[in-house]
Amino acid sequence: MRLGLNLGYWGAGNDAANLALAKKADELGYAVVWAAEAYGSDAPTVLAWVAAQTSRIDVGSAVLQIPARTPAMTAMTAATLDTLSGGRFRLGLGVSGPQVSEGWHGVRFASPLGRTREYVEIVRKALSRDRVRYDGDHFQLPLPDGPGKALTLTVHPMREEIPVYLAAIGPKNLELTGEIANGWLPVFYSPEHAGEQLKLIQAGADKAGRSLDGFDVAPTVPLVVGDDWEACADAVRGYAALYIGGMGSREKNFYNQLACRMGFEREAADVQQKYLGKDYAGAMAAVPLEFIDATSLLGPKERIADRMRAFAESGVTTLTVAPSMPDPEGSARALEIAAEAIELAGVA
Repeated sequence: MRLGLNLGYWGAGNDAANLALAKKADELGYAVVWAAEAYGSDAPTVLAWVAAQTSRIDVGSAVLQIPARTPAMTAMTAATLDTLSGGRFRLGLGVSGPQVSEGWHGVRFASPLGRTREYVEIVRKALSRDRVRYDGDHFQLPLPDGPGKALTLTVHPMREEIPVYLAAIGPKNLELTGEIANGWLPVFYSPEHAGEQLKLIQAGADKAGRSLDGFDVAPTVPLVVGDDWEACADAVRGYAALYIGGMGSREKNFYNQLACRMGFEREAADVQQKYLGKDYAGAMAAVPLEFIDATSLLGPKERIADRMRAFAESGVTTLTVAPSMPDPEGSARALEIAAEAIELAGVA
């Protein structure tokens, strides 16, 4: 198992601190630094900025939103970032959610699985520098009734294959991930609850007749270092409440549904009820301590090392940490402690 760093969203007044963290992770030998996007900063610009000021660490999108770009544009972006970074780019993709897809990008959220499958096929076809022709249910290239012509990507990526990751939550999307992707970007990953998810990924791989050798399971987990692990959990409550309670509508919140499948159905309903009722403090308090502990790294180095063993034994190959410390210095120190902990755990 290797370590990664997730910078989250850029542009929230933490730009200098995030860049310093990326440099620190590079110095410590972390494998990858990821950047996110929703409806603020875009990931490719951030990753280009980080890649220019680091030397060894991979840079990855977690994730590029599928409704935000045509597959050809994503292939262009991936090839450019891979070239500029010297072959260090990882392409994480996700369909986002209906509120962002339809409200921000103006793209219908219908048929997310079919769209993802076709999208990945076109991206890979373009990155292989084949002439791009595609006749699918969701994408047609060139358009059949106009002057368009089949084109070939003019940029040469550094590598023969840029790894493609999917941010999958639901059962069918997990099967699709095992079928077509090089890696999985889970959220709220718990070693104690991930068995069924990994079985679905294996089922997808079996369906495609492919091996999962080299497949990268790369969850992002909050990291809070301190003597009292229960007190550390409080730093994660806001993040957990936002996703379980407020990320999506009452009827369609994928993160809430995931918490239910993990056995927290009653608690997830309580968090959502409070959050949508604008009782944010109540929603944070309602997030179960057991849920936060299962999906985070909390406490002193020795306890974090114990949890790292559990993540590795469950099948995680890249453990991406998101420091949730009160200041930049604390976050930098947390990266150091995580690097020490993975050595202590004996799973590096």
